[in-house]
Amino acid sequence: MASRSQMKRVEPKGPLSASEREVLATALERFRAPAARLDRYRYGLLVGFLGGVILGLSGFLVAHSLSQAPITDASLDKPPVSKAPAESLAAAASEEEEDPPLVPILRHLLPEPRGLLQFRGNAARNWYGEGPFPRHPRILWRYPKEPMCAISYVGHEPVEWCGTGWTGQPVVWERDDGVTEVIVGAFDGQVHFIDAETGRDLRPAFPTGDIIKGSVTLDPDGYPLLYFGSRDNYLRVLALDRDRPVELWRLDAHDFPLMGNDDWDGNPVVQDGVLYEGGENGTFFAIELNRDFDRRGRVVVQPRLLLAVPSWNDEFMALLGHRDFSIESSVALFGERAYFANSAGRVMGLDVSRARQGRAPLVFDFLAFDDIDATVVADGEGRLIVAAELERFHPVAHALGQLMLLDPSRPEDPVVWSLSAPPGPKEPDKGGIWSTPAIYDEMIYATTHAGEVWAVDRETGRVDFVDALGWHAWSSPVVVDGHLLVASCTGELRAYSLENPRAPRRAWSLTIPSGSCIESTPAVWKGQIFVGARDGYLYALGE
Repeated sequence: MASRSQMKRVEPKGPLSASEREVLATALERFRAPAARLDRYRYGLLVGFLGGVILGLSGFLVAHSLSQAPITDASLDKPPVSKAPAESLAAAASEEEEDPPLVPILRHLLPEPRGLLQFRGNAARNWYGEGPFPRHPRILWRYPKEPMCAISYVGHEPVEWCGTGWTGQPVVWERDDGVTEVIVGAFDGQVHFIDAETGRDLRPAFPTGDIIKGSVTLDPDGYPLLYFGSRDNYLRVLALDRDRPVELWRLDAHDFPLMGNDDWDGNPVVQDGVLYEGGENGTFFAIELNRDFDRRGRVVVQPRLLLAVPSWNDEFMALLGHRDFSIESSVALFGERAYFANSAGRVMGLDVSRARQGRAPLVFDFLAFDDIDATVVADGEGRLIVAAELERFHPVAHALGQLMLLDPSRPEDPVVWSLSAPPGPKEPDKGGIWSTPAIYDEMIYATTHAGEVWAVDRETGRVDFVDALGWHAWSSPVVVDGHLLVASCTGELRAYSLENPRAPRRAWSLTIPSGSCIESTPAVWKGQIFVGARDGYLYALGE
């Protein structure tokens, strides 16, 4: 660990100066899209009364949508949609026979799932797992026998991708049958289902048409459903209550204008039966899942598109001079607001309280003037921790910095403090932060692309601790059971004791035998650590 005298001093910028605020205000005024007047569309409801007694209750009222909900827009310009909504939301063909009519069940009868169910643990993206944290770990198993690899194209060039990448955090699910299941999407283009104890397959892998970079999500309300996206252009819903994983529904990124890419790197989040996701096509989606069970007791969905909100408008494109507005960050929810960021550096907050009515007014709009791939994190007060990259070197990005605390209650002057994360010597044309910061106690923990670990006072932006980790630190820091866990691009997993959160103390270090880059975020659960690397494997660590 670097001594305080050896540390590079990182000074918080604090509130912007008057001149910086003027520059930023002028820039934001040019770029900010006011909350749009959202269109209203007709949609029909079929209301049926189911007689009889179900579990001692008489009758049940069931509403089924007869048409798609509106595709709405919270920016200035509403782009055309390349297909009719009904076509764009057509379910993928299934090998199963047609399901019989639905039998509704009471939601509270579903068991509450136990485990780490999504990237960063919860809808606010600020929970990281459950202890105990291993004190003397070793590698328990490596999965699978042969590396998980596939060919995917970068532009027109074929490239071999192996293992898991950014963000790549596994789900850890404590099933009711006593088995703990690890679920992860990988660069071989498949979702894998692994026994946490043995490292063996629990179910057949589910194949997609390209690599999977992001993290998967298990339904938070107990439905046996998995949500994830792939580089084959599809966002999917899988059923996990059959003999094998079965696709119930998919959404094609090409059904909407492409303002960046057609991947789905962001991690879906589900709240109150609505799935929220940002696509690399630049559009934010809200999808009502309509989860239920058929008469055979199998889970089914009838998704309905509620919102498709572009993260750009014509003025953005004209002034920035590019069409890269992809949403690679995961949507964070706080109260009735959804926050996300795109590759242009725009941080958007939508009021989704009326999403089912096709309305989501824009209530927060901020521009960092560089790519934001890290997920926005909401603290307990609803303030936003935002980490940006440094690639375009815009003058305003220099004034803002790359790690910042924003207060949405002050929309005209939201910057509480900010820090610069400059490039390192290994890659002088690229700086900033790709990993998603973690919060613990009164501190923020972040890792930078240049290769540093920071401990930052959440209220003041004062940097209390800096340590060297190594270039390309994209794996997001994790805090569990009073310990900070970080990973490096040299295959090192490093733990710090947070007995004093302002002065982390190195507790242990373990390097995987290949020394391969770890871009994925580790999952920590009850004494075990699960993490994938670029060598093709997923590792389990424990005592």
